Amino acid sequence: METRTIRFVRGGKTVALDNVPPDRTLLEVLREDLGCTGTKEGCGEGDCGACTVVLGERTDAGGIAWRAVNSCIRLAHSVDGLALWTVEDLAAEGAPLHPAQEAMVRCHGSQCGFCTPGFVMSLFGMYQNHVARGDTVTRALAQRELSGNLCRCTGYRPILDAACAMADLPAVAVDEQALARQLADLAPAPASEAYAAPTTLAQLLRLRRERPQAQLVAGCTDVGLWVTKMHMRFTSVLDVSRVAELRRIETYPHHIAIGAAVPLEDAYRALCEERPQLAPFASRFAGLPVRNSGTLGGNVANGSPIGDSMPLLIALGAHIVLHSERGHRELPLEDFYTGYRKTLLAPDEVLAWIKVPRPQPGEFLRVYKVSKRYDDDISAVCLAIRLVLEDGRVLHASLGAGGVAATPARARQAEALLKGRPWDEAAAQAAGEALRAEFQPISDMRASAAYRRELLGNLMRRFWLESQGVGPLNLESFTLAEDGR
Repeated sequence: METRTIRFVRGGKTVALDNVPPDRTLLEVLREDLGCTGTKEGCGEGDCGACTVVLGERTDAGGIAWRAVNSCIRLAHSVDGLALWTVEDLAAEGAPLHPAQEAMVRCHGSQCGFCTPGFVMSLFGMYQNHVARGDTVTRALAQRELSGNLCRCTGYRPILDAACAMADLPAVAVDEQALARQLADLAPAPASEAYAAPTTLAQLLRLRRERPQAQLVAGCTDVGLWVTKMHMRFTSVLDVSRVAELRRIETYPHHIAIGAAVPLEDAYRALCEERPQLAPFASRFAGLPVRNSGTLGGNVANGSPIGDSMPLLIALGAHIVLHSERGHRELPLEDFYTGYRKTLLAPDEVLAWIKVPRPQPGEFLRVYKVSKRYDDDISAVCLAIRLVLEDGRVLHASLGAGGVAATPARARQAEALLKGRPWDEAAAQAAGEALRAEFQPISDMRASAAYRRELLGNLMRRFWLESQGVGPLNLESFTLAEDGR
């Protein structure tokens, strides 16, 4: 099999790897090929954070964007042209520990130690993104950014203490300008039969036409599980995450256009800038390492009925743009899905953009995620409700639901019942009953069908109360309300 050479910067030196299969994970390369066993293998699905490493990517401004990611589900070829840090890279043998490490020691943040390297690397990412830039790491910030790292014996208090203590230790600086110059000298690896990572949309569309059988990937936060859990093998991979046109977020008078290769963390940040009330929900989409790798386009194209982005985007009236060398077409997101994990995407097409309408006057929006764990868990039910009110009447209603059908779905019956009528308690109650009757959810390990139906009506009741000023107004009260305490 023809493969390309992977080149990345580690410890200030350029590393080159040959003969790496296209579906080999970064964790496998680190532990088995490079002997970097400090990075641990835990869940193998991006849920525990034991495998966390940090990637540095050159920005257009000449700086470095730092992202903590899960190496267990990240394909090794995806780090070509980037800088990589593992726990072995933070301090040379005999040298003082990095503040991320020293703070964990001083705050007694480790017992068995298995999860510790992953926590340290998430702390290193936090250090570079906040402490090194002069920002304060608060306990709330630390809790949000460590939500993708699980500890089963130490407990989180000393680890959170360590995050807040890093700034009090002697500073350690990375020469970002020098690193950016070094990365600029790493020309993108040419496409091979096994792995291609085009940098322009035209290149991507040509390769998509020529290789319709190739597995499309972006951040690989779902496809990675096909490799680690389902033991699927791919002889040809087409990586869309380097396409410049698809990495942009553009603002227009009536909508924002989010490129399909924009990481989820950046995409949700843009959505929250338009609608700040989405911040609590955005922070609950997986953990930060998953949001740093996964893309909004990947979440949408995946078509999972429990993907959290889609109910929100459906409620917002989002459209998607599909591209091929034949041209492009645009359609409402809810019309994209034809069955369980089936879509209208043609063999020569790619999902290029998600177009999200901007807020309207009179808009009231909430999105609810109900799961067994508050952080880093999959929804039992996700419900997004958006009303546009005028003179006390419902001018427009749009509701998106996840976890209640074979696809992400629009609650058209409940929408029709609400449109044009006064927004009062009777309308909310009727809409709740309509929601319970509209879907036929299944029972599985996350929830029973009856529980899901009951939730739909109860969440509409909650939406009514919050529209009257009763309910959570900030992140702390959202936390208390949604985890049942």
